[in-house]
Amino acid sequence: MNESKRTVIVVGAGIIGTAIALELQRRGRQVTLVDKGEPGEGASFGNMASIALDFVANSGPSTWRRIPGWLLDPEGPVWLRPSYAPKMLPWFLRFAAAGRPSRVREIEDAGMSLSRHALGDFRRMLDAIGAPDLMTQEGCLAIYETESEFAGDRSHIELMRRYGFEHKILSGTEIRDYEPALSPKIAKAVLLPDNKSIRNPYQLVLKLVDGAKALGATFASGPVRTVERQANGNMALLFEDGTRLEAHDVVLAAGVCTRFIASLLGEPIPLETERGYHTQIMRPGIALRYSIIWPHRAFMVTPTAGGIRVGGNVELAGLDAPPDFRRPRILVRHAQRALPGLQVEDAKDWMGHRPALPDTIPIISPSSRIPGVWYATGHGHLGLTFSATTARLMADMMTGVTPDVDMSPFRINRY
Repeated sequence: MNESKRTVIVVGAGIIGTAIALELQRRGRQVTLVDKGEPGEGASFGNMASIALDFVANSGPSTWRRIPGWLLDPEGPVWLRPSYAPKMLPWFLRFAAAGRPSRVREIEDAGMSLSRHALGDFRRMLDAIGAPDLMTQEGCLAIYETESEFAGDRSHIELMRRYGFEHKILSGTEIRDYEPALSPKIAKAVLLPDNKSIRNPYQLVLKLVDGAKALGATFASGPVRTVERQANGNMALLFEDGTRLEAHDVVLAAGVCTRFIASLLGEPIPLETERGYHTQIMRPGIALRYSIIWPHRAFMVTPTAGGIRVGGNVELAGLDAPPDFRRPRILVRHAQRALPGLQVEDAKDWMGHRPALPDTIPIISPSSRIPGVWYATGHGHLGLTFSATTARLMADMMTGVTPDVDMSPFRINRY
């Protein structure tokens, strides 16, 4: 077969799926991008617009120390709905196993192997769609209200040192020199100059789709029922309305919903939804130069989408429970503590589903059972960050190029 004529269906039109579709189309594949709705309207619509290179293994010791307090705090960053707790038990057991010191170091090495390439890959992706200005030139400030908060995040700072990521520790008035809107009560900050932001993450997804279409890709909309391998070796994508599409390869990049198709294919994956919230404020009363993350309270404030976005939180409640919009209002109150001038006018709350695996790192992998099926899911809080690198590595594997990253940590059958 002429490899340049090979067809691919990419299921999922969020940031991961659209980045993969563009990269494969650029390499000569004929791509059909599929989503149950319109591109960019899932989790990618409301992410925090951050290219966060300072990868943290969520299952590490610092997280375990904080979890009891977070769960007991009604305004804490992690909230487990009691009715959903029994369903989360298997996931939590795997999360605990991923917290072993030796395993944490393996996870950090794997995550940082993606982080090392993320910024360069992202810039190349933006250049490919003619949109380099979608990325800001400024970085991110991690803030700490007290010296004890700063000390509690020591392992994170040591991680950056160990892997050679640029950062600068700030104190006192020096913090306000960088970001005047911050409260004088903020005792310490760490400048992360390479943690850039995206000016509008939803518009980025749309531009990726337009870029892929300009090269010949097509888009199809509708809920997918399953994937089947045909007698001729092709893959068939079956929609719930009975229609079907055929291609040589299928990439499953549908976020948390990937787990349903994977299970039907005999490859169950422990993929859960970490529901996240944001408030988009269009008249905030302040201007920010940097995005801001408060590690102790686990939320971010980012200038994006024409205003300021306050978001974060982890709510464990499954796909079907209605949103609890008390959560983003708590985040806004925390943000106003750090940014006393922040006003909440012309604001809108949002909730979305991050696809989370218990060991933090994503699946970027061929199927272990079915030739022609590929997976790109489970990026958790780092879908935007790792999107361009995931697309490049996936395209490498699918076109016979040896990736410059060890892909074994990201295999689907690692559990």
